[in-house]
Amino acid sequence: MRDTPTDGAGEFDWLIAEQAAVLTTAQATAFFTPGAVRGHLKQRRWRRVCWGVLLAENGRLRRDQQLWVAVLAAGEDARLAGQAAAIEGGVNGLRPEPIDVLLPTERRWKVPRPRLPPDMPAVRVHRTAILPPRHQQIDRPPRTTVARAVIDAAAWAPSDEEARNLIARACQQGRVTGAELRNVLDLFPRIRRHHLMITTIADAEGGATALSEINLLQLCRRFRLPAPDLQRRRIDESGRNRYVDAEWTGARLLVEIDGSHHMDVRHWAADMLRQNQIWVAGDRILRFPAWLVRSEPATVAHQIRSALIAAGPPSAGRPHPTP
Repeated sequence: MRDTPTDGAGEFDWLIAEQAAVLTTAQATAFFTPGAVRGHLKQRRWRRVCWGVLLAENGRLRRDQQLWVAVLAAGEDARLAGQAAAIEGGVNGLRPEPIDVLLPTERRWKVPRPRLPPDMPAVRVHRTAILPPRHQQIDRPPRTTVARAVIDAAAWAPSDEEARNLIARACQQGRVTGAELRNVLDLFPRIRRHHLMITTIADAEGGATALSEINLLQLCRRFRLPAPDLQRRRIDESGRNRYVDAEWTGARLLVEIDGSHHMDVRHWAADMLRQNQIWVAGDRILRFPAWLVRSEPATVAHQIRSALIAAGPPSAGRPHPTP
C-alpha cells in the first residue's frame, strides 16, 4: 500500500493508494470521462500496461504493481496463488516468477489473454472449483492463505524437489503448520503429488528443518534404513550447544548434510573441528554433500548401512513404517 492519503482525500486517491496506482479501465472511467483518461495516457502521465489495465503514473512496474497487474488482468474474483501468495504471506526463499493467479472455474477470459509489457513477469492463470472462504486471505491484492498457497505451489511445481522445498521452507519459517496443510489436502484427495506432500509434512513435523534432512528421511524409507533422530543437540568442549543433522543414538552414528555454505573455508574449518570433537568423544560421523543425497542416494544409503552394521545389532533408531 502506498502512503496513506491525507485527510479529505477523495475515493480515487484511496483507490490509487490501495492498488499501488494500478487500476482497470472500468475503475478509471468511474472517476474520469473516457476523454480525460485518454488525455492522461497521451500526455504520458499514465501508461497503459495491457488491455483493460492502467498505471496512474509513468514508470517501470514495481513488484507490488506487478502483483496488482496480474490480478486485475485476470479479471473479477482473481487472487494471487501458489508461490506468489506464499511470498506475500511471508515465506522467504521462493521464486518470485512466474506470478500464479487463481480463478474460480466459472470465471472465463472474456477477451483474448492480454499481452504483457517487458517489465511484467509471466502470469499463469489456474482455475479451481474448490475455493472456500477459509482458503481466501483478505489482503491487497487478494490472495489465498499460506496453507492453500503452499499446497497449490507444491502441486504446480516443475519437480518433486521444488515441491518438498516449498513445504519445508513454509514449515521451517513458522508460516504454516502441518495441521493447516493437511486440512487443505483433505479437500484434494486426487491432487498431484498428494503422497509426497503427506510424507513431507510428516517429516517436517518430525523435526526436519531443511530440505536436505527431508531428502535424508526419504532416502531411509526408500532403502529400508532405520530412521534417525534429527537436529540432535550436542554440547561441545566450550559448553556451547551444537546441533547435528541426524543421529542413530544406539549406534553412536551421526550424519551431517553439507550445503553450499560449506564451500566457505571458515565454515569448512569450523565444521572439521566440530567433527574432530565428535570422533574424540567416541562417536562416528559421516558427511555427505546435499547434492550427493539427491543424485546418488544408493551410494549414501550403502555407507550409512555399512556404518550401522559395523556398530553392531541394528537396535538404534526409529524404524520407518513400510510405505
